[in-house]
Amino acid sequence: MTFLILCCLLYFLPSIIGHNRRNAAGIFLLNFFLGWTFIGWIVALIWACTAEPRVPIVAVAAHAPGNYCASCGNIRFPSTHFCSACGRPY
Repeated sequence: MTFLILCCLLYFLPSIIGHNRRNAAGIFLLNFFLGWTFIGWIVALIWACTAEPRVPIVAVAAHAPGNYCASCGNIRFPSTHFCSACGRPY
């Protein structure tokens, strides 16, 4: 049983290495369908090792939601008491 698990892990080694790469689905499909051939397994392993990692995209808000004038929408500076665009008091 242990031998079977080790063989499966070795067979899917390119997919395990490339799981967080940009082309992870392609690496897995190549490994799954052509990994039984030695050349297919080597190509999948090289692809998994050389592929670029997936880069997470993070959105950052420029200003906090409370830093805008309620009437005109311009940026409100904390030290002011009146809006510089419309003149309304905060």
